[in-house]
Amino acid sequence: MAVTVKASDLKFKYPRDVKRRKDPKFTGLPDQTPFNRDDLYDILPVLSAVMAALDSDDGEVLHLLEDLLNDMPRFIVTRGEVFDYLQGSARECLRR
Repeated sequence: MAVTVKASDLKFKYPRDVKRRKDPKFTGLPDQTPFNRDDLYDILPVLSAVMAALDSDDGEVLHLLEDLLNDMPRFIVTRGEVFDYLQGSARECLRR
């Protein structure tokens, strides 16, 4: 399932790093590029990929991912690690 998350779908507002907007973004694993938690343009592709991996287009699941993202430990630094953390954590939360 292909899912495209837009800024208007999110419950929180995130800053934009306009200077780096055109830089390559997350397209899948493996990705060792550092993740910028303070850049909407870095957040959207990761959230889209996790939503697709979860096979969901549910807004509540997206908002759960945002909550997980905002509480994510600081030792998780690469895009690949963020993807794995969000996907694993969301699966655990959705099982409950």
